[in-house]
Parts: sequence; C-alpha cells; structure tokens
Amino acid sequence: MRASRPKVAIATAAVAALALSGCAASERDGDSGGSTKDTLVFGVAGDPKVLDPSLASDGESFRVSRQIFETLVRPEEGGTKVSAGLAESWTPDEAGTTWTFKLRTGVKFHDGTDFNAEAVCFNFNRWFNAKGLMQSPDVTSYWQDIMGGFATNEDPELGESLFKSCTVKDPSTVDLAFNRVSSKIPAALMLPAFSMHSPKALEQYQASEVTGTADDVKYPPYAMEHPTGTGPFKFKAWDIANKTVTLERNEDYAGEKAKLKTLIFRTISDENARKQALRSGDIQGYDLVGPADVGPLGNDGFNVLTRPAFNILYLAMNQKGNPKLADIKVRQAIMHSLNRQALVDSKLPPGAKVATQFIPDTVEGWNPSVTTYDYNPEKAKQLLAEAGASNLTLKFHYPTEVTRPYMPNPKDLFELLAADLRAVGITIEAIPLKWSPDYLNATQVGSNHDLHFLGWTGDYGDAYNFIGTFFDRPKDEWGYTNQPLFDLFRQADTTADPAARFEIYKQLNAEIMNFLPGVPVSHSPPAIVFGKDVTGVKASPLTDERFATAEFKS
Repeated sequence: MRASRPKVAIATAAVAALALSGCAASERDGDSGGSTKDTLVFGVAGDPKVLDPSLASDGESFRVSRQIFETLVRPEEGGTKVSAGLAESWTPDEAGTTWTFKLRTGVKFHDGTDFNAEAVCFNFNRWFNAKGLMQSPDVTSYWQDIMGGFATNEDPELGESLFKSCTVKDPSTVDLAFNRVSSKIPAALMLPAFSMHSPKALEQYQASEVTGTADDVKYPPYAMEHPTGTGPFKFKAWDIANKTVTLERNEDYAGEKAKLKTLIFRTISDENARKQALRSGDIQGYDLVGPADVGPLGNDGFNVLTRPAFNILYLAMNQKGNPKLADIKVRQAIMHSLNRQALVDSKLPPGAKVATQFIPDTVEGWNPSVTTYDYNPEKAKQLLAEAGASNLTLKFHYPTEVTRPYMPNPKDLFELLAADLRAVGITIEAIPLKWSPDYLNATQVGSNHDLHFLGWTGDYGDAYNFIGTFFDRPKDEWGYTNQPLFDLFRQADTTADPAARFEIYKQLNAEIMNFLPGVPVSHSPPAIVFGKDVTGVKASPLTDERFATAEFKS
C-alpha cells in the first residue's frame, strides 16, 4: 500500500484558513456594498493525486491542472470538439502521420520563460524518453493509453509507441510525427496529461525523478510543489493537512485574465458537508451535487449547472486474480444477478440510464444490437451451478472519501450490488479503501482484486476514448488477454475514414459485450453548483470547467 504523500506548504495553512473565513463572512454579509469579491473557494470531493498532470489519471488532479496549464488544442467551451489552445492551427500531411502545429506567439510560462516550439519538443521528448518508474502504468497511464510505449520499453507488452518524433520548424511551428494514422490525433492532445510545462522548471525541480516502488511511488518536487504552466492561474500552495490547493491569478497571462484574484480548491469528501458549507457561505461552489439536492438548491436560488451524461460507471471483473472469473458463465451470472435499473432509479440523478455497453449512446459507434443481460437471479444461479461456482467468494473493492461524476455515493452503490450478488449465493468480502492513493493503486496494479467500481468521464468525443482506454491491450485492472479484440482495436484506431471507423466501433462494442470483461452499470448527468451571486462558469461534459471566467455579481 502506498505511503502518504509528504506534507507540502504547511506554512500556508493560516493564509488558506483566513481566505476561507474571509470569503465566508463576505458571502454571509451579502456584500451589498458593491465591492468586488475576488476569492472563490470551491468544494471538491477528493484530494488531487499530484500537481503534474503528466503523472495523473484522476479528475481532481486534472481539475486543478486545467487552471494552471494549457494544451496545444483544447475542448470547445462547454463541449467536446477540438478547438485552438496554445496552437492556432494544425494540419496533417498527405499520409496523415505528421501534423504541423502553428503556435501562439507572445506566450510565457509562469516562471517568465518563453513558450515556443522548443518547449513543445522538450515536453514530448520528456514523455517519450521516460524511464524507470515513469513507465509504471500508475504513473504515466494517459501516455500509455494514448501513445502506448516509449522510446525504450522496459515492459515488452507496451509495444511500439504511436508517437515518433517532434521537430522544431521555427520558433512558432512544430511538427509532431506519429508511426501510424490514429483516430486519437489531434483530439487526445487536449487531455491535461499533454499540458505544456516550462522546460526550465521541469529541469530545476527534477520533474522526471520519480522514485520508490510501483506500490509506493515518491513523486518529485515539481509534481508536488512547483507546477509551472502558461494558464490563467498560477500555483501558490498545496496545504495537504488542511486539504486546500490555492491558486492565484496570472497577471502576465497572454489571453483574457482571470476575473478572480484567488481560487481555492477545498476537499470536502462528504456531499452533505459540501452542501452545508455552500449554504453557510464557507465555500462558493462545489461539484458532484447529490441527486436529491439538485432541485432544492435550484429552488433556493443557487446556480445549479447540469452536465450532459458523458460518462460510464462500471464494475470490473479481474480474470487473473480469481480463476473462476475467467469462466464466461460466471461473468454472465454476475451480469444477470445485478438489478442495475433499481440502482439507477434509487441512487442516481434524474436523466441517468442503465448502460448497455461501455460508451454513452451519444457517441458514434454505440451499438443498439449488443447482447444485453436482463436482471434474472434464477438464471444467475443456474449459470453459477453450471460453472461449478455455486459457493463462489469474491473480494469486492469500493472507494471511500470520494464522490465521482459517475458515482455519487460509492458505499450506497456497493451495498446495493453486493446485496444482489449475495442473493444468488455469492459470498462478498468487502474491501473499502481510501480513494487516493490506496484504492486507485489497488485496482490498477496487480491482480489482488476480483470486483471493483470505477468509471470514466470522456476526454473527447470518440468511442476509442472510452472502450480503447479500457480494453485495447492487457491491463492489470481486467487481467485478461484477448488478442483478436486487441487487433480489432488497432484496426479501428488506424482507420482514417470516420464512417468506417464508427462501424468497427459498433463491432467492438458487440464483441466486448459478448466477451464481458466487466459490467457497464450506468450513465448519469452530474451537477455542479455555485453560490447565488457567482456567475460566468459553463458546465462541461468533460468536467473542463473554466474558473478564469467566474465572477461575483455586484
């Protein structure tokens, strides 16, 4: 089990506390005198894992990094389409394997150094040439999800990297070359994991010096105390003891400057506590509003924003950890044992749906003809008997101290599904673990997990971002090898014609639901809320809310 992170910036506790109390007093007083409030405290459900998005895979890390860093391309505000970021334009060559990016000029990193083509190549070469623990799937999961391998793979299963090289054409022009055509380019480059960092800061604070072991990762100073991007906010302090990350406005930002002077993310893991903190004025907004609170908060004048359902909650079944789970009849029995509709109706917000596959029906490639598995406890018992697994015992991991967009209350969801499994004769060993780092590490590395909850909020609007991320190669989370499935994924990824690619996605969804590596549970529209006098933020299906546009009404 991974050790706790070292304490960082404890000296800022008093500053953060003062900011919190000051904001609370201002909110309660109503600020009717017309003065401008310039500090917003936003309640989040969990701590970030790290401040370097290249080493992160969790939404709370990305929420912070999206305010500090920028990417070459970015999602359109409130949507999923690719739009300009640090690059003004991007064009492929005739073969579709080399993309030329024209960069914005006059942009500087927070340390005063220039953003330019050399900085772009420095970042890509850092990722591509990663060594040691930087190649751990828990450390550079997004690079591996998108690019596959590295310049020199220490794990032969990684395969050839999609990325080939970066070439500086001139200070504002860069060529990114890839080893094959891929559906992921350029859309995947808007992921926070591909944010542009200051080369000077990366070197000064040993950004790639990840140490420890795969089970006990020690992150370098850059990832914990010195994130340096080009974004509208700069990092000020991470007070781990008091669960706050404090950012300040980047006065030298090349675009429209943030309206807030200070932005504080404050971890409040309990959703009721987040609600009470908003109502009391201790915070001015929070994410992952409880389904039952959406209506009352809106009726009371709070600004409730609902994101489109662009996510999936799933129950993973690890075939390597428990040999019985390698039997398709056991996996089918688990599917038939679960009353997913009851879960959606009782525990998820209005508009939530039972999932028939691992992508939402709004994404091209969704297949209306996949095999479905109705709630049928008697059939589940029959399948378990046929598999010789009537006395099956399974370890069921679920996270604590967290709420996710696809998972409003993990313990409640666990209890419902565990009861369904017990009802067909399966013995469940409950294993609750703190979300970060314990749960994420336990379910993503190794094979000591039979069942576990996880989910995904899409990063961009292509089916590969969902199903390819999960199933296009062997992963410890699922514990299986299915080479024909992996080959079909490669065919889809290298199919340049979108219409043809979407048909392969439909085939993949059908194959996945026949093979049944896990249970797609639900899609749900999560809500985010701000104070009555906070405006300017647009809900994003990708959870890419931009706090630089937030402001208090006078």
